[in-house]
Amino acid sequence: MVISKKPVRLIIATFVALLPFSTMATPGSDSLRVTTDSVHTTVQAGHHEEIAAADPRKAEVDAFIDHHLQDSHDFVFFSDKAEGKNYGFPLPVILLDNGLKVFSSSKLHHGEAVAEVDGNFYKLVHGKIYKTDAQGNITLDEHGHPKNERPLDFSITKNVVSMLFTAILLLLMFTALARSYKKGPIPTGFGRVLEPLIIFIRDEVAIPNIGEKKYRKFMGYLLTVFFFIWILNLLGMTPLGINVTGNIAITVCLALFTYIITQFSGNKDYWKHIFWMPGVPVPMKIILMPIEILGTLTKPFALLVRLFANITAGHVVIMSLIGMIFVTKNIYADLPISFGLTLFISVIEILVAFLQAFIFTMLSSLFIGMAVQDHHDDHGHDDHLNSLV
Repeated sequence: MVISKKPVRLIIATFVALLPFSTMATPGSDSLRVTTDSVHTTVQAGHHEEIAAADPRKAEVDAFIDHHLQDSHDFVFFSDKAEGKNYGFPLPVILLDNGLKVFSSSKLHHGEAVAEVDGNFYKLVHGKIYKTDAQGNITLDEHGHPKNERPLDFSITKNVVSMLFTAILLLLMFTALARSYKKGPIPTGFGRVLEPLIIFIRDEVAIPNIGEKKYRKFMGYLLTVFFFIWILNLLGMTPLGINVTGNIAITVCLALFTYIITQFSGNKDYWKHIFWMPGVPVPMKIILMPIEILGTLTKPFALLVRLFANITAGHVVIMSLIGMIFVTKNIYADLPISFGLTLFISVIEILVAFLQAFIFTMLSSLFIGMAVQDHHDDHGHDDHLNSLV
């Protein structure tokens, strides 16, 4: 098996294209409650306060799970609640606000402080940076959403660092494998692990779905997206609190790549089956046309939702089981049960990490195959797709 430089170039191109999408991805805001006095409007997390009144430990666990699932402007390995300190390292904040503003996220102090940069003031509210004044006042609308102006945020967040690390790791792995083939037909070192996976994607995913004559053109993308998702999923299993593929913006971006490649690779048979289906009466063609157009959008939607929902659910279950240790009053009795269930779910999540990367790659190859293959006016491929999706 020979690996050309095309997959490496596609890895770099995919990574560069992913970067602007991911940097704009910010975590969703929680429900907020407004308390107004004569001086200013303050932001309070009403939902968490109600939970804290009933059970402070449960509120703390819920906040920890939310923090784990969300992206952030710094890495926090652990926190000392008694001293009020967070141990980790900040990340660079890059804002476009009447010029380029670059500063460390340590100035924001996890949303507890106001950062002053070139006479402008910024505050972090639920993972999003807003312009404010020297006192850090945030004005809310009737729905509890901040009304303050938001600068364009191109910050290097935790998710971006994870993707940069994964992209560099992929580049090193594939270039090392390509160089090892210059020494002989059998790869050496870690290449012996990569080669069976590459052959698996080629023989079990690309060729059956795209076809033996046209699969090579898309192998670079399929290999990139498979290893990219798989490694990010495995990073999410580490204690670093990384949840890249559980971010809906990232899965939308990945699905968008598949959608663009599919549409630009479609042949005349593919477009004919969408806009003027052969062998169907004209009135039915007019009715089916918008349905088929909508179908081109539901395919990538199935990709992004499947990946996002499965990864997020796995993280929530594991973090909830760990939280049981601290919520229950009889910690010594519940510790073995919680630890056993967490270990069991974690082993399953390792399998899910591979499975979701495989399913995303397999469905992407299937969508591409539908666009590039000659249909010959049959719907066998469509039936196969419907059974999978």
